[in-house]
Amino acid sequence: PNPLIRDTMQSVVVQSQTALRLQAARPVGRAFQPVVAAATSKQRTQDRHRRLRRKLAGTTDRPRLAVFRSNEHIYAQVIDDTKGHTLASASTLLKDVMAACNENGATMAAATAVGKKIAEICKANGIEKVAFDRGGFAYHGRIQALADGAREAGLSF
Repeated sequence: PNPLIRDTMQSVVVQSQTALRLQAARPVGRAFQPVVAAATSKQRTQDRHRRLRRKLAGTTDRPRLAVFRSNEHIYAQVIDDTKGHTLASASTLLKDVMAACNENGATMAAATAVGKKIAEICKANGIEKVAFDRGGFAYHGRIQALADGAREAGLSF
C-alpha cells in the first residue's frame, strides 16, 4: 500500500483512540451533584416536629401538651407559647409515677401513668383543654398511651 495512505490511517486511528479516552474521562450523569448523607432517625423526628410546630401553637386558652420520648423515659409538659411559660410538667422521673410503673420508665404503663399525672396537675391549675404535640413521634405505642391516660383523667384534646 501507499505509505501516504498508511500514515493517514494511523493518524485517524490515533485520533479516534484519543477521542475515546477523552470521552471516558468526562463525568457522566450525576457526577457533579453533591453527595448528601442520609438523615438519621433523630434528624427525621426533628424535621417532623418542625413541620408540626408550624401549624400547632399553645395559647393561654388552649396550651400545648408537648411529649418527648427517650429510650428510658417519657416526658410531658403543658406550655403556653404566647408567654413562653411551662404551666405543668410530668415524667417517669417523678417518684409517684416511678412507683406506679415498677421502676421502668420505658413501658406503656409508665406512659399511661404520666398521662394521668399531667392531667391531674392540669386540672389542679384549671386547665381543661390542650393541643396535643406528639413531638414528631408517631402517634403509636407510648405516645398514644400517654394521650389515652390524659384523656381518661379528664383532659380534652
